[in-house]
Parts: sequence; structure tokens; C-alpha cells
Amino acid sequence: MSNDWPVDPDGEEGSEGMRKFDMRIIADKVDEEEDFPMDVAEFVDEYGDYPIRINHERVVALSEIFDYVDAEEFETILEMHKAVGAAMREGDFWKYHPHGKDPEKVHA
Repeated sequence: MSNDWPVDPDGEEGSEGMRKFDMRIIADKVDEEEDFPMDVAEFVDEYGDYPIRINHERVVALSEIFDYVDAEEFETILEMHKAVGAAMREGDFWKYHPHGKDPEKVHA
């Protein structure tokens, strides 16, 4: 794990002492009323170096997750959640896949 994070990934600013993980940490960076529609590039410019704890073993920069997001803009927070979830599955950040990594062959 990098020691160069802008905040401690397990501190109160990061994952609140490991009580919050991945999507919850990202969602806490936005205001549903004020931040949408959201420019994805601006969001990544502002928070790209921010540590996102994926699980008890792994921390990645927010920008690593957003490398798998194709959208340039999100109209709503729900749209953002769906895109980030898809990005986390595509980038293999999550170990659990509700239908398996390959739903045709492997079940969760």
C-alpha cells in the first residue's frame, strides 16, 4: 500500500477506520442535489488520487476505478452508481460477482 495517499485510507477522512468501502467512499464525495449533472473528468481531476479501500486487503486510487468508466457525464447519482459498479466488476476490483465472473460458466 502506498504511503503517498492524500488521506489515510483507514482514517476518518478515508474509509472511516475501515467501516466504509469502495462505492460508499466514492458516493460520499458527491452531493446528489448540487453535483449533478456531473462532469466525470472534473470529478477524477479533483479526487483521482483519493484512496478507495476495496476490501480489508486492497486500496486503490479512485482514478484506477474510473479508468473503466466510459461516460463523460452522469445525469444522476443513480447513473453514477451503475457506471462505477460496472467499472468495478470490469476492472476485477470486486471478488464477488452476483452471477459469477462469467455468468455463462461460473456461478457465484
